[in-house]
Amino acid sequence: MNTRIKEVVRESISAKQALLADEQLLQVLEQVVHACVEAFGAGKKVLFCGNGGSAADAQHLAGELSGRFYIDREPLFAEAMHVNTSFLTAVANDYSFEEAYARMVRAAGRQGDILFALSTSGNSLNILSAIDSAHRMGMKVVGMTGRKGGKLPELCDFILRAPSDNTPRIQECHILMGHIICELVEAAIFGENKPG
Repeated sequence: MNTRIKEVVRESISAKQALLADEQLLQVLEQVVHACVEAFGAGKKVLFCGNGGSAADAQHLAGELSGRFYIDREPLFAEAMHVNTSFLTAVANDYSFEEAYARMVRAAGRQGDILFALSTSGNSLNILSAIDSAHRMGMKVVGMTGRKGGKLPELCDFILRAPSDNTPRIQECHILMGHIICELVEAAIFGENKPG
């Protein structure tokens, strides 16, 4: 068991080292920060969607922006679209699960808002439908996926590909990238943060 524990830790470190070495990915990460700062500065919002562990990650990151990260400051308008379970289950029942996020995008999204679409495979149908609705609303889309990316790279304005094909390692990289975005957005809007 101890051997496997060490292997998992090494896999996680390896994925993050690959992320650190990917200059193109780091540039896109910086572009996403600028896009979020611009959106919040214009009074816009950021919406998040994902399935399973990615839904938990979406909610986590929305909470970091709408609550606080390092700085005691005013909240930013960020929300994970699955938190209203009555809405989610009603739409899934009355229409289809594929339609649930797309419908919420059409209800809550406005031109200039940003959608973070998390899908480790890049092929989740409800995420792809949400992206389509977001574009029709005039929103920018940040796709967070794995190395292969599935259909997300061709559909998103910004694509953040975790350098792994292993779902848990992809999600660990997504949280790392998300935390970087939250930290830098907060610092840009509210002043330099002082970690620790």
